[in-house]
Amino acid sequence: MNQEVFLIDTNALLTPHLMYYPFDLAPSFWEQLEEKLKDGSVILLDMVKNEITEGHDELSNWMKSLQGINIIDHRTPEIIEKYSRVLGAVQSNTCYKQSALAEWSRESVADPWLIATAAVRKLTIVTFEKKNGGLSPKNPSKNAKIPDVAIEFGVSVCDLYYMMRSLSFRL
Repeated sequence: MNQEVFLIDTNALLTPHLMYYPFDLAPSFWEQLEEKLKDGSVILLDMVKNEITEGHDELSNWMKSLQGINIIDHRTPEIIEKYSRVLGAVQSNTCYKQSALAEWSRESVADPWLIATAAVRKLTIVTFEKKNGGLSPKNPSKNAKIPDVAIEFGVSVCDLYYMMRSLSFRL
């Protein structure tokens, strides 16, 4: 039986750091996450790691200190090909405005890369993003959301708490 492997979005690290599990109050959360990053249950995309390490706070320092964790380079041929298909899906979907594609096409935006990586590697994306319940061609959205686009590629999406329960985190 294959265990579900999780690919974590930047907001699934920033939000707990800023709101729920600050390092001084919940060090066990970060210790368990580090363990899961090392054993391959949780994986980081290089772009997410880079977004976090650009900061100047405890989360950035923690990320910089991690050794032996699983990081995926988004520049592999398979991921690049799938990334093109993800952007194509946003472009051809009449539920999105051109600005949604423009935003996701920016070099620094990790969302389409997360979907492409998860599709290629059969990973579950961990994010706090929610589906856009009002997607409609009559009122196209200027923002694409990971859960909406991921479904087109057969990619599972969950929140941090699902991941924590699946990996038996204990606080």
